[in-house]
Amino acid sequence: MIITRRAFTTALSLTGLAALAGLSPLRLISEAFAQTAADVAKPQSLPDMALGPQDAKVTITEYASMTCPHCANFNETVFPKLKSTYIDSGKVRYVFREFPLDIKAAAGSMLARCIAKDDAPKYFAVIDLLFRQQNDWVVKNTTETLTRIGKQAGLSQQQVEDCLKDQKLLDKIAADQKYANDVLKVNSTPTFFVNGEMLKGETSFEEFSKKIDPLLKS
Repeated sequence: MIITRRAFTTALSLTGLAALAGLSPLRLISEAFAQTAADVAKPQSLPDMALGPQDAKVTITEYASMTCPHCANFNETVFPKLKSTYIDSGKVRYVFREFPLDIKAAAGSMLARCIAKDDAPKYFAVIDLLFRQQNDWVVKNTTETLTRIGKQAGLSQQQVEDCLKDQKLLDKIAADQKYANDVLKVNSTPTFFVNGEMLKGETSFEEFSKKIDPLLKS
């Protein structure tokens, strides 16, 4: 999938995010190469947002789009169990990476980064809010809802507008997405890696446990 300039501009006009019209389109490149655990482990353009100790025996890396309903459902039904069982106890490190499938998802990811800055727990709180209110800001008034969420988190109107016009931030998100597609073979959301092993699609808590528990014992 490649988001063309015309489609990109049309999407912006439909959502009201006209201020983004000058930004580069996000490109999904189809060709990809074999990934390794080391390829997955290293952050690229943006610093990782993660919960759990850096030296945990198991690392789960999620690639998600903020407009993906399957990602939102996973966030609501499975992630809380993973967090309470494995992450809060220090057994698992959980990394969340942006893989926006459209311009609205990119805008949501940009806002989360701007609100949280380098505060990972705050970032996870923001993406949780965005997922839970997905129908409001994706289907209805995108700009108004994202602005309201930004203001609730302490940003001014101007700061929200500046965030959504941040060319460098969008370029970094796009570069990380291209790396994930080219090198790690990520082409849909959600996609997970458990110590480098790929799991595609919405994955149950039980499926994660089958992967995690043997790694903790090894």
